Amino acid sequence: MTAHAPRPDQTRRLTSTVAGDGHVDIRIAEHDLTEPRPHEVIVRIKAAPINPSDLIVMLADAEPSSARTVAGEHGSALRLDIPGDALARSELRLGATVPVGNEGSGVVVAAGSSPEAQALLGATVAVLGGGTFAEHVRVPWRACMAFAPGTPARSVASAFVNPLTVLGMIDTMRAEGHTALVHTAAASNLGQMLVQVCVRDGIGLVNVVRRTEQAELLRSLGAEHVCVSSSATFSDDLVEAVAATGATIAFDAVGGDTTGQLLVAFERAARRTMGAYSPYGSEVHKQVYVYGLLDPGPVHVPREVGMAWGVGGWLLGPFLQRIGPDGLARLRDQVAAGIDTVFASRYAREVHLDDLLRPDVVEAMCRRATGDKYLLVTD
Repeated sequence: MTAHAPRPDQTRRLTSTVAGDGHVDIRIAEHDLTEPRPHEVIVRIKAAPINPSDLIVMLADAEPSSARTVAGEHGSALRLDIPGDALARSELRLGATVPVGNEGSGVVVAAGSSPEAQALLGATVAVLGGGTFAEHVRVPWRACMAFAPGTPARSVASAFVNPLTVLGMIDTMRAEGHTALVHTAAASNLGQMLVQVCVRDGIGLVNVVRRTEQAELLRSLGAEHVCVSSSATFSDDLVEAVAATGATIAFDAVGGDTTGQLLVAFERAARRTMGAYSPYGSEVHKQVYVYGLLDPGPVHVPREVGMAWGVGGWLLGPFLQRIGPDGLARLRDQVAAGIDTVFASRYAREVHLDDLLRPDVVEAMCRRATGDKYLLVTD
């Protein structure tokens, strides 16, 4: 093995453990860092975005306001209480310690013997998976996206999850025969990327946000159709936007009653072109994919939506498995080309690894305010 810097025998990383008595312990633990296998590299992590999907793993549906510091045999930990109805969802995690962090960026400091791994030695890379809330990770070389020498790690820390989700939504839309889409919680970092890609590529997009100032933000990025869910005219506005774009598929980060509202809007718009009455509603297929659960309640589908509809879950991981290595390579090329433009991320605050054991920091991260994205840095 060749290395540009000494490989430490251990590294620090953030872990999360769910206990059967209804709490989750978050701690920073020492982890053995063994020599990479032929197809692997070791990345010195410099930056990692804190995405909602990371908080799900980290907190395991615990109540953020219950966070407190506790002492233990292996040092201090941040402990949070998990409500009884949520603990059942973590049943398969009971007693298991899992690393946290879905993506990040840094420099490859050690590489296995394969030519592909060796080619990354010393490169600045974005990393997918591997528990990236850490000082180092060991991952397959295929989990890395290399960038030009001198590229700041912070600028490519979010090169995987949000950009690939945006492109995956558009790929799914096209593969299923739709021509325009609806997106909820659209003022998020991901939503802003989706707006810019759809404007660039001429794709019809209806954005659903909660507040007027969020609508103004998206319009400043070029969004044409933005509906404010707190508005008294929201239902009518949504139908008009759907009719104007011809959208028949939605990606819903909220769930709950919102999913049904989207289907109703699709159906009302579709009925405008029906030639005759049918007790089964429009024959136009309407699809909503729930990819987030900001509303923890059950998904509700009103009877008004007729019979030509579908509701399902959509996650990035299964989508990437379906498209395979060649499909992923195609999307990664698009991300790399747009990392400084449509796929650029902005962060409101930087935190360090030890900050993630502070109750005030965790509570603040869980507020999920628009434009308040956190970046973990290790420098």
